[in-house]
Amino acid sequence: MSEEGLEQKYVKEAFDTNWVVPLGPNVNGFEDDLKAFVCERQAGAAVAQGVAGSASAGSVQAGDTAGSADASAVVSAGAAGQQAPLEREVVALSAGTAAVHLGLIACGVQAGDEVIVQSFTFCASSHPVTYLGAKPVFVDSEPDTWNMDPELLEEAIEDRIARTGRAPKAIVPVALYGMPYDCERIMAVADKYGIPVLEDAAEGFGSRYKGQVLGTFGRFGALSFNGNKMITTSGGGALICPDREAWQTVMMYATQYRESYPYYQNEHIGYNYRMSNICAGIGRGQMTVAPAHIAHHRHIAELYEAAFASVPGVTFHKGPDFAAEGSNYWLNTITLDPSLRVKGQDKAYAQIVTGAVGGAAGVIHAASSAHTDCEPNANVEAMRVGLDAAGIEARPVWKPMHKQPVYLDAPSYLRPCNLFGTPEASVSEAVFKVGMCLPSGPMVTDEDVAYIVETIKSLIEA
Repeated sequence: MSEEGLEQKYVKEAFDTNWVVPLGPNVNGFEDDLKAFVCERQAGAAVAQGVAGSASAGSVQAGDTAGSADASAVVSAGAAGQQAPLEREVVALSAGTAAVHLGLIACGVQAGDEVIVQSFTFCASSHPVTYLGAKPVFVDSEPDTWNMDPELLEEAIEDRIARTGRAPKAIVPVALYGMPYDCERIMAVADKYGIPVLEDAAEGFGSRYKGQVLGTFGRFGALSFNGNKMITTSGGGALICPDREAWQTVMMYATQYRESYPYYQNEHIGYNYRMSNICAGIGRGQMTVAPAHIAHHRHIAELYEAAFASVPGVTFHKGPDFAAEGSNYWLNTITLDPSLRVKGQDKAYAQIVTGAVGGAAGVIHAASSAHTDCEPNANVEAMRVGLDAAGIEARPVWKPMHKQPVYLDAPSYLRPCNLFGTPEASVSEAVFKVGMCLPSGPMVTDEDVAYIVETIKSLIEA
């Protein structure tokens, strides 16, 4: 049966059995499918370093990976092909943002705490921190993966301890555009200071680090199934939990934290975050083609990489070997050299954008100016406009969170660089000025890639 046929089958069953609620057979089945998917290791994969900050100090709960003290032995066993089974539990939720929110709660984050978050990301990585009355502390990226800089992470932790007298309560690395972060180095830092890691793998569904699926290295891992993700439930997400005890806690918070009485009794504030049985039916059908979707995205990445190799001033972002080998290439990205001249560049930002750029963005608040103090270079905006006129949707990369107006008072730890001729900018700021996301989904064909590349070449001034 085709993917569409399976989706329709599961959705029809939900209606036929009157399971049109945020629980039911499809939700259970989808969670089982996800659990099998994230726990599967490729041959030769090393085992995760450890669950940072797990349960009580010095203990390893059932289902957890080994603590940092046992890391070398575990990795050696993995290298020898003697892999311990990877055990995780999964809770299907209404959104990836909900997964981050509940993951932070499960990490013990409360009002007044600090949480280290990768600055180069979408706001769903940081907004849930503020939901809890906590404060995000932003850490810049390393130039090769564009993800959290492990050295800067440690500098930030030590400085926060020196300034506040206590360590941040959690660390949130992000798999930007599907690119794996340096799991071993980040987990080593987290273990050193006893801080739990909540992996934001929303963009990295199926991406791997040394054969192991992202979201299974830290204490928790957040996934997203929004309409533009690797697989979709139209809207939805999931939280990967280290064991059954953590799963039980998250499940309680996801269902209004109702106690086991024949009437409603709430002893903690919970949330209505469970996934709909209808949406889960779509997800069960999507799971049957998840490997094919990932393979297709990687194929499209190979086409882009080969095509742009001969286009001066345009660079495909492949990442270092460990990341390129494991990335799902959810969105393929390029950078435009600042010296590259693009047609219409002199008129870039001449008009204020009045609609949503890049799909369903909700209600748009009219901007008062076409410019902000941190924006893509004029040639990047001109390229976006030119591609849009040719029927090609392209987007700027994420604007760093530490440059967002709502977070101007948040602490940030940045790495000045000389990338792309921007010596005074941090790594994430420099990439934001020159970066662009290209069409990458399962409906993009080889012919589409050829058309996109040729259109980009045609927009470059000789």
